[in-house]
Amino acid sequence: MWVPNVPVTLASALCATAGAACLFKDFYGGPAYNSTVKADGKTVIITGANTGIGREAAWDFARRGAKVFMACRDMEKCESNRREIVLETSNKYVYCRPCDLASTESIRKFVETFKCEEPRLDILVNNAGVMEPPRGVTRDGFETQLGVNHLGHFLLTNLLLDTLQASAPSRVIVVSSHAHTKGHILKEDLNMSNKYDGAAAYAQSKLANILFARELAKRTLAKKVAVIAVDPGFTDTDLTRHMPMSKSLTRFVVYPVFWPFMKSAKIGAQTIAHAALDPALEKCAGDYYVDMKIAEPSKEAQDFELAYWLWKVSEKWTKLDEHKTALTKALAA
Repeated sequence: MWVPNVPVTLASALCATAGAACLFKDFYGGPAYNSTVKADGKTVIITGANTGIGREAAWDFARRGAKVFMACRDMEKCESNRREIVLETSNKYVYCRPCDLASTESIRKFVETFKCEEPRLDILVNNAGVMEPPRGVTRDGFETQLGVNHLGHFLLTNLLLDTLQASAPSRVIVVSSHAHTKGHILKEDLNMSNKYDGAAAYAQSKLANILFARELAKRTLAKKVAVIAVDPGFTDTDLTRHMPMSKSLTRFVVYPVFWPFMKSAKIGAQTIAHAALDPALEKCAGDYYVDMKIAEPSKEAQDFELAYWLWKVSEKWTKLDEHKTALTKALAA
């Protein structure tokens, strides 16, 4: 009489289940952006390019023939990923450059170095972000999530705007998320100095991303700089690495259940490639795309007066004019 080997049977069942889950995950994640579209001759900057969606977007642009600048805070991790991308894509024009979005001085120095090296910029991808870190402030005193996710990118984009305009048609891609729908711009306490809530601060920063994209688009449309806000969707990345331990433990319990329904970082990055390269999006003016399809952001994200208010506050807080003057002097020296 044949007696089944229970451990072997269970192992086989688990392997089959895992395989089916992987196939479902690939199918559920959606298609990749058109692989035939090339980026030869284009120069791209991607913030937060040493991990997750940013890393995969850098890989994809390199594969398509672009010159890619990985703007990152952690140079050791950046260089490790840069070497992998160069080897995998056979594109040697991939570079690491230090850029800490939590420091306006670091941002200005990055732009200064870039402008000394490169005459043009075709695509700027504002991707880097933090999610619910412990309460803290950046080197300039900004609440961390507002400072990194919004204000750092605001300053970076504005200091590079002349190069983007000179390289037109060019594009600015702003990575936001569905969390913006839960966000509110706290005019009376934008820096959350009086009452801090990590989730609310994150949602506010993601709403700020879309408001920034829409106001930037108003100012650049006539200059042929397209601006697109994108939501990569439910993507498997390490963005939650800073979350409190209680939430992290919950994540590890719930994660296996939701894993099959999460996009891989490589698929999530396709939303960036689509926004940056699709010819149909050349005249986008702050449009919001989810899974490579145009969508309507929250009502607050469409408030043009709020977008203008946030722009003026961001100018003041980042000391934009002072940084522009310092940058001009440095480049002229």
